[in-house]
Amino acid sequence: MPGTTGTSLRRGIAVLLALASDDARAGGLGVTRIAALTGHEKSQISRTLKTLAELGLVDRDPSTLAYRLGWQLFALASHAGDQPLLAAASPLLDSLVSGLGEGAHLSVLQGTDVLTVLSKSSERAVRAVGWVGHTVPAYCTSSGRALLLDHSIEDLKVLWPGRRFERAGPRSPSHLAELHERIEVARALGYSVADEELEQGLVGVAAPVRDLRGRIVAAIDVSAPKFRLADTLDDAARKVRAAADELSYIVDWNTARGEGTA
Repeated sequence: MPGTTGTSLRRGIAVLLALASDDARAGGLGVTRIAALTGHEKSQISRTLKTLAELGLVDRDPSTLAYRLGWQLFALASHAGDQPLLAAASPLLDSLVSGLGEGAHLSVLQGTDVLTVLSKSSERAVRAVGWVGHTVPAYCTSSGRALLLDHSIEDLKVLWPGRRFERAGPRSPSHLAELHERIEVARALGYSVADEELEQGLVGVAAPVRDLRGRIVAAIDVSAPKFRLADTLDDAARKVRAAADELSYIVDWNTARGEGTA
C-alpha cells in the first residue's frame, strides 16, 4: 500500500506540473496530451484527474473537455513560500518599476533553475507574461548568478556534473569554468549582469538577498530589451542592489523578532 500511495502521489504531482507548463496556457490539456507529457497510461491519468477534480485542484472545461489548474490550488499557493519575504519585497519591486520603468522580479534557486516567486510588470512591457511560477536556467541569467554568488567551483560541479552548457543566448557561458569566472566578477561588484545570455537582445541585472546568517535566500532582478536598458544599466544596478540590501535588512529584522524563517 505505501508503494502504491507513493506512486499515485507522484503521478498526481506530475499531472499538476503538466497543467502548469506552457503547453497548457492556451486553454488547458486533454487526457491524451497529459499522458504523453507525463509518460503514464491514459487510464491512469483519467483516474488521477478525477481525484484532483474532486479536490478542486483541477477544473474541466465542459465545452472543450480540457483540464486546467483549479482555484483550490491557487488558494493553497497563496499560503506557500516565505510570506514575510514576499510581503516585504512587494513595495520594493514597485519602487524599482517606478524608478526604472522596467519589470522587477523576486526569484529563488530551485536546483539548477531560477524560480520567479513575485513579479511586478511595467507599462512598457512588450508582452504580457505571467512570470510567477516560471523557471529559467541559473547559469545564463542575472538572477541565477546572484543566487549562485557564494558558490565555489566545487559547489558548481555538484550542480552541473557535466560541466558544459547548451548555448542559450549568444553570450551565455558554455562551460563551468566560464560561469565561475562570471560569478567571481559579480561577487566583487555585489551584483550580476547578464548581457544577451538568456536570449539575444535581452539584458538583466540582479542582486542577492541574504538572511540573518548571511545566506542567500533570494534575488531581485530587473530585465529588459537591451536597447532600453543598456544606457542606464549602471543606474539600474545601483537601484537593484539597494533594493536587495534593503530587503535583506528587513528579512534580518523580522527574523530577529521571530517573524520570519531562521
